[in-house]
This record gives sequence, C-alpha cells and structure tokens, in this order.
Amino acid sequence: MFIYVSTFLLALLVTVFATPVVSALAAKVGAIDNPNERKVHKSAVPRLGGVAIYSGFILAILVGVLMAGIFNRRLEGLHLLGIILGSTVVLGVGIWDDIKGLRPLTKFIWQLMAALVIVYFGVNINFVSNPFNGLWQMGLWGIPLTLLWVVGMTNAINLIDGLDGLAAGVTAISAGTLFFVALRTHQIGAAIIMLALCGSALGFLRYNFFPAKIFLGDSGSYLLGFVLAAASVIGVFKTTLVVALIIPLLILGVPIFDTMFAIGRRFSEGRSPFSADNKHIHHMLLRAGFTQREAVLIIYVACFLLSMGALLMALNR
Repeated sequence: MFIYVSTFLLALLVTVFATPVVSALAAKVGAIDNPNERKVHKSAVPRLGGVAIYSGFILAILVGVLMAGIFNRRLEGLHLLGIILGSTVVLGVGIWDDIKGLRPLTKFIWQLMAALVIVYFGVNINFVSNPFNGLWQMGLWGIPLTLLWVVGMTNAINLIDGLDGLAAGVTAISAGTLFFVALRTHQIGAAIIMLALCGSALGFLRYNFFPAKIFLGDSGSYLLGFVLAAASVIGVFKTTLVVALIIPLLILGVPIFDTMFAIGRRFSEGRSPFSADNKHIHHMLLRAGFTQREAVLIIYVACFLLSMGALLMALNR
C-alpha cells in the first residue's frame, strides 16, 4: 500500500506546485483561452494545464515503478512504456494546439498515431470477457477496437471540458474507481497509472475549479482521456473479470454518453462530428438555470454513482 499512497501524494503535490509555474508560462507563449459566444468564461484564462498534469503524472509513475521494483512487484514494463510514450505524443499535439491551433483532422491523425504506439507495445484488447458467453477472442479486430476506444475516449474527455473543473473532476473520479478495479484484478501497473492520474487531476483541480485560474486546454484534456482509456485496457479489458466489458463503460458513462449524443446530433444536423456547439450536457444544465458550480457538482454525482455501480459489480465477481 505504501507504493500507492506515495504515488498518489507525489502526483498531487508536484501538480499543485507546477500549475502556477505553467500558468505563467502559458501567458508568455500565448496559450490563452479567450471568451466567445460558445464559451461560458468571461475573461482570458491560460490553457496549458496538460503540462502541469504531465509533470506530476510522469514523476509519480517513475517513482511508483521504482518502488514496485524494490518491493518485487511484477509490472508489465512494455505496457507502461507504451502508455508513457503515447501520452507524450498527445500532450505534444495538445500543446501545439493550445499555442498555435491545429485543424481537427490533424489532431485526429496524431491521436491515432499515439494510439498505435501503445498497440505496438502490447496495449491491445485481445479478448473481451462478458457475463453471457465467456470470452470473446478479438484476434485482429482487437487492434481497430483498441484504436477506437483510445481515440474515442481522448476526444470524449475533451468534449466535456466546458466548465471549470468538470473534466479534471470526472477524470479523478473515474481514475480512482479504475484503481480499485485494477487492484481487484491484480494489475499493479494499471493501478499505479490510475493513482498517478487521479492525484495529478486532483492537484490541478486546486486551480481549475470554479472560478478557474487555468484551463486544461487540449494538452490537458487529451492527456487525461488518453491515459484513462489506455490504462483501462490493461487494467480491465485484459482480465477475465466477468463484467469486464461493462465496467469501463459505466465508469466513463458520462463522457461516453455526451460524445455519442454530440456525434449523433451533429450528423443529424448535417454538420461535421468535429464541429463545436453549445449543446453538451453541461450547456443544457446551465440553460436549465443551474450555476457553473452546481452543474459541475451534478455531473460529479452522476459520474460517482455510475462508478460505484461499476465497482460493486467488480468486487462481487
């Protein structure tokens, strides 16, 4: 347990201290989010939060892996390396987009390349366990399924990043739940990654909750979504847990639902699925009369309840 506590606290503290530094840096390099008719904030805010989160996340993982070696805990080293490299790619794409801006197709291609990196290092959905017919062997279909899952979740977290603290809080809840699932399935590497992500997200939330002093930016939202998706592959999908297919879908139910609803809505309106709008869940809550803080807390509660349901399913199997 010492490994996990140390990993979490290190990720949290490093991110807390790194975020003000990154905020000042963002202002200098022009990574600023200016308000417009689609956004709810009223003044310019720095948006390079992914760099601060990455700092705490990577350092915590390195220390966690080192301690796991000292305590003779077996880790899937190649899987961890693949996730670190892939997350570095999506962070870099997000940084460039936060500063200079990139076309949606360009970002999608780089996200796909980052997902291919983790597949190359063995992070792949080889089979899916289900409560009805045992195991579904995926074969070669596991590769496109993995790519779809990782790229889809990367963008799902990005899409819900519309209110102060929303994406970071949802990620912290989801990563914390997936940590307990990884423990249940004896996936030590996935557990370390999830705690590092949870600690980093909570540390960043210190400055990102309403009223936010800094935004995640694409660098942060892409990083959070990518790591959640990739670590869930080795922490849940690569196990024979009976409800392995349902667990991540429940835990990440809020961003998944919001993304599917957004894609369907945009197709029905004859628009590109990459086009932006103000009809996400959080926008609807605001139009219903809730404040930013209230809307975020409502979504937190929904995410928490779904996560608890998934956790109970995992622990009772």
